[in-house]
This record gives sequence, structure tokens and C-alpha cells, in this order.
Amino acid sequence: MNVTVDISNDCGQHWVPSQQQCEQWLNCGLEAAGHGEQCSISVSFIDSAASRALNNDYRGNDKPTNVLSFPADFPVQLRDQVETFPLGDIVICAAIVELEAKAQSKELLAHWMHLTVHGLFHLLGYQHDDDTNAAEMEKLEINTLERLGISNPYLLV
Repeated sequence: MNVTVDISNDCGQHWVPSQQQCEQWLNCGLEAAGHGEQCSISVSFIDSAASRALNNDYRGNDKPTNVLSFPADFPVQLRDQVETFPLGDIVICAAIVELEAKAQSKELLAHWMHLTVHGLFHLLGYQHDDDTNAAEMEKLEINTLERLGISNPYLLV
């Protein structure tokens, strides 16, 4: 296992994945990206109000969003000096995940998988700010999800 996951659940009555599920999905994504170092990731499940506030503060968008990623500012030269280094934080709004899954006719669990690994790849430095970067990131997501038994999330149903 390459990742230690710390879960925080502040989203009320919404269903959220277990720590074991998150660890499985994140480890699969780390393997797909060729990341073999031992790391830790904080995964927080939040409500729409908290998502809206974070999205506004960090991205200037005054609305809730599905997932936000905050890479850790951990000096590369210190990685060899620690057993497990922090990769960063993934923040997921359970209410938005549910709304999107329903609107896109996707299985809720599959959408959770997708957004969790999407957040991971942002922690690893992948972006979707242009077509080339988006294609690279989507390829990793599709590969990871296929390993988990989930079909391409970018195909419209």
C-alpha cells in the first residue's frame, strides 16, 4: 500500500465512501501514475455551503463544486527524510456528487470513484487547463477506473 488516507466527514446525512474504498481507489490511481512513494492524503467530505466557500476563496467561483484539491507544499528534498510524506488534501462535496450522478445517469459509486481519482491526479500535478493536458489527465483517469471495473466516465450515456 502506497497511501495512508485520513478521512473527515462533515457532510451530514449523505452517503460517502469508506476509508477502505478511498484507499483502494487512491492506490490504484497512484499505481496508474507510476507513483511508488509512500504518501498520505487527507480526504474531506463537506456540505454545499463549505464547498461554495472554498470554491469562492480559492477559485473565485461563488458556487459549490464537486471536488477541490490542495497539493501539500512539502519540500522535495525532505521526502527521503520521512517515511510518509503528505501529498495534500482532496475535498469532495457529497451533495454535488449525488446531484451530478443523477443528472448524468451514472452510478453513485462510480462517480465517487471518478471524482476521488480526479482529485488525486490534481495533487500529482495534472491539470485540464488545455486540450493536451486534459487528454493526458483523462487518459490516467480512464485507465485507473478501468482497473477498478468502471467504464470510461467521459462517455455520455
